Amino acid sequence: MAGQLPGKENRTMASALPDEAEARAALVLALRQRGVGARDVLAAIERVPRRLFLSARHHSLAYEDAMLPIECGQIVSAPSIVAFTVQALAIDSSHVVLEIGTGSGYQAAVMSHLAAQVETLDRFATLTDLATRRFEALKLTNVKARQADGLSEFRQKGPYDRIVVNAAVEEVPDPWLQQLKPGGILIAPVGQAKMAQPLIKFQKTESVVTAETLMMVRTVMLQPGIAKKL
Repeated sequence: MAGQLPGKENRTMASALPDEAEARAALVLALRQRGVGARDVLAAIERVPRRLFLSARHHSLAYEDAMLPIECGQIVSAPSIVAFTVQALAIDSSHVVLEIGTGSGYQAAVMSHLAAQVETLDRFATLTDLATRRFEALKLTNVKARQADGLSEFRQKGPYDRIVVNAAVEEVPDPWLQQLKPGGILIAPVGQAKMAQPLIKFQKTESVVTAETLMMVRTVMLQPGIAKKL
């Protein structure tokens, strides 16, 4: 994620770097070899320049399968975690998606190529401002970022077809499930701080919610409230 804002120079960054398309194609091949089989997800990942969502000092690692630090003490997930998560969401072009934890905006950008609309929330205005500039640079008009408390505040656009949470909670709050449509999917890490957490896929029917563990991850805990702009 950027210490430098994506202004005019950065808007053409992908085209200015001759190895960019090759690096993205290599990342997609590596993800396919790791078991990501959804062609639409792989195509979306290939279309999004991850380098644009990182600070200059991390550009050389943009297409490595690694989590990296970003502003406000947060992280951007490894591409494989993004790919497996988005694949498990099974997003289609009619879906409205809520993301809690914008981070760099990279995952929201990937989902914007699959969904009708993506709304992404973060407690840090710094992160939502940066993400908005990145979305604008990439001309992604169906994704909107805003500062909000993801534990309690939702714009009245719900219920949502899909909800994805990028920080861990000890248990899933009832409002999240209430904002999920029947047939909807919610994916969130559920566990304790400073430990590996199961990434759990919740699927809602008219009467019950089922849960399936997808993998183990290690991420920050979701914090309540909104933060002052840094």
